[in-house]
Amino acid sequence: MEIDLQIMIIDDQSSMRSILKRLLSQEGLKRVTEASNGEEALEMLANPQHPKPDVILCDLYMDKMDGMEFAHQLRRNKTLTPVLMLTGEKDNFIRDVAAQAGATKVLSKPIASPDLRKEIFDAVGFVDSA
Repeated sequence: MEIDLQIMIIDDQSSMRSILKRLLSQEGLKRVTEASNGEEALEMLANPQHPKPDVILCDLYMDKMDGMEFAHQLRRNKTLTPVLMLTGEKDNFIRDVAAQAGATKVLSKPIASPDLRKEIFDAVGFVDSA
């Protein structure tokens, strides 16, 4: 069953964006846009022609603008879109700083598709009937 949520993936590695798109597709989440860093994502979000995401999946470490700076800029612009930060980082201090920068939640990589679905639904307040 396809679920009508718009998701933005921000990751500087195209292979990771592809993996996330596949995981989302397995869970019926097929409306996905992609950006390769925070700068590109902010430009896309500022464009009224670009679909507005219901939730953003963002890598923590990226070139040009990392996930922390992206989340900070997004919150400075008063954007309330949930940001789920993805990282392989195990350091709790870094994870706490990411949350303080504006991440709704910090998730660990790798993540299974059912777990990703649950986190997305929790972030947007969607009740899963599956």
